[in-house]
Amino acid sequence: MTASSGSPGWYLRRLSRMGPREVGGRVGDAVRRRRWRSARPDSPSVTGARFTAVLPAGTIAAVPPDAAKRLIAEADRLMAGHAEYFGVARDDLADPDWWYDPKTGRRAPWGYAFHVPYRNEDAVGDIKQIWELSRHQYLTQLAAAYAITGNERYAERVAEHLGRWWAANAPLRGVHWVSGIELGIRLLSWVWIRRLLDGWPGAAGLFEDNPVARNQIWHHQRWLAAFPSRGSSANNHIIAEAAGQFAAACAFGWFPSSARWRADALRSLERHLRSNTFDSGLNRELATEYHGLVLELGLAAVAEADAAGVPVPASVRLVLLRMTDALAAIVDSHLRPPRQGDADDGHGLVVDGAGTDRWASLLTTGDAVFGRLAWWPAVTGTDVRTPLLAALIRPYSKNGTAPAVTRPASRPGHFADAGLTILRGPAGIWCRCDGGPHGFLSIAAHAHADALSVEVRHDGVDVLADPGTFCYHGQPQWRQYFRSTLGHNTLRLDGGDQSVSGGPFLWTRHARSRVLVADTSDESVGRWCAEHDGYQPSVHRRRVELTAATKELKVVDEVRGPRRAVHLAFHLGPAIAADLVGNRAVLVWTRDGEDRSAVLDLPGQLSWRAHRGETDPPLGWYSPGFGRKEPATTLVGTGFADGTALLGEFTTVLRFRG
Repeated sequence: MTASSGSPGWYLRRLSRMGPREVGGRVGDAVRRRRWRSARPDSPSVTGARFTAVLPAGTIAAVPPDAAKRLIAEADRLMAGHAEYFGVARDDLADPDWWYDPKTGRRAPWGYAFHVPYRNEDAVGDIKQIWELSRHQYLTQLAAAYAITGNERYAERVAEHLGRWWAANAPLRGVHWVSGIELGIRLLSWVWIRRLLDGWPGAAGLFEDNPVARNQIWHHQRWLAAFPSRGSSANNHIIAEAAGQFAAACAFGWFPSSARWRADALRSLERHLRSNTFDSGLNRELATEYHGLVLELGLAAVAEADAAGVPVPASVRLVLLRMTDALAAIVDSHLRPPRQGDADDGHGLVVDGAGTDRWASLLTTGDAVFGRLAWWPAVTGTDVRTPLLAALIRPYSKNGTAPAVTRPASRPGHFADAGLTILRGPAGIWCRCDGGPHGFLSIAAHAHADALSVEVRHDGVDVLADPGTFCYHGQPQWRQYFRSTLGHNTLRLDGGDQSVSGGPFLWTRHARSRVLVADTSDESVGRWCAEHDGYQPSVHRRRVELTAATKELKVVDEVRGPRRAVHLAFHLGPAIAADLVGNRAVLVWTRDGEDRSAVLDLPGQLSWRAHRGETDPPLGWYSPGFGRKEPATTLVGTGFADGTALLGEFTTVLRFRG
């Protein structure tokens, strides 16, 4: 068990993953934080501030009626004080306490922001629960409800809550001034709140004519300009910081520093969108939900640029185009992408109600902005966000700075740079094979120890499932389990993980994988083979073959090296019931009122047991979303592998019936 985040050992391990430039930058940050403690200037005086980044006429009328209906239902729940965040119901949103964590009942302490021990759940509470409300995305929903209905009660509630938040969270005071990603997303929310409230008589008085609002907006941007995420931390956080800073500098460009902030944020956004994205279009963190977050943030930033007439480097639009095509390529028959790496349910811009499909929404926006390709999956769902973004973003084909680009002529199945391969079969059989890098940058913060894992679905149902994430802070045993090798559909040797963890967002040694075969061109048989070096001197190699005619998936694990203890895990989705007898498991589930089944023949050299909902230690769980978990069956085979004898190869066969 590694030391917790914030312990002396953790700081030493974290320091070891930094380069000299990052260390120097962080030293400068520390000096600046000390100086800022006693120097909190007021924002410069502003006269004649105006908000001009409004929606074009007719935009709201283009919102589909069913999407509007879902949003209004959500807005009415919020007006009644009800919401749910990360599995915890809240009934206090009519008059929220901005520092209260309803999960633990704790309240974050007051004081200078950089002295708040936000990683310590005993002192602060669950920081995700506290931060989520202050992203003000529930207020963008209420503002959107006003824009659609014209009902001023939504606008008045937004104004009331913003006024309370600004009064209660003075610059650099309290937990909401600790993390740049929170400030960036909050600024983006404020831009959209002002835009969506434009028809309300009180909009100007709430924002541009309000010295308190201007002071908050200025301090948020000053903070982001001073403390960008650096080096090994420059992942999705810095993109949120840059997108929020850029959006605010475009839409609220009222300050002497606005032009500089806008230019600096755009440079940062362009640089980090490229560095965070493989050439294939997949996100380098190899955590699918962060692919969605970064794509949302990038689209929102381009919308602000086009609304303000600010030129954007062609590379920004090209990255977003490739990300959208990659998303269209990897989703299953029900538009669900892989459940790979960390997932914290974070969104860049929220203007939709419950029940709106995030991935369908992104593909619909992609169609409006970039144009769909013939092989893209059909999207039937509707959303509010697409017509709003599409009204501001110039279509790619009509953008004079957009470069000519060759897009995939057919649906890609293998992404060589990301090491991700999708095998597809009849009846919506979908199999993700993982042979990519362990994660992004030296700490690989959002990676899991899941090299060579597979994820299998049938008609959108998780059969061999990636269990998910569940938590980040405060529950180290659960954090460790959900990112462990045993917590994925792969093979573990001698009871250890393939990669070595140094903390909840830190890996000190990364397993290196390489794909040897990735053949997705044959519709009758798809093949994949990869290996990794995480268990030196042994090598784990896995071969996967999907045969369409028999609906059969074969997985062959080979261990080359000395005799080692083996644990081979297969995690079943929560809808799957399993009857395990010996080394054969009969799997049954229901889809759309229809019974489905499969047979899983497991390696006979291993001793197999079914585990479900165990807590000491955790085993047999599935997390459908951040902060939520439910029991699910995990089949674990134990035994030994000896690559020098005949005990080094294990064959698993999954056959779908019907």
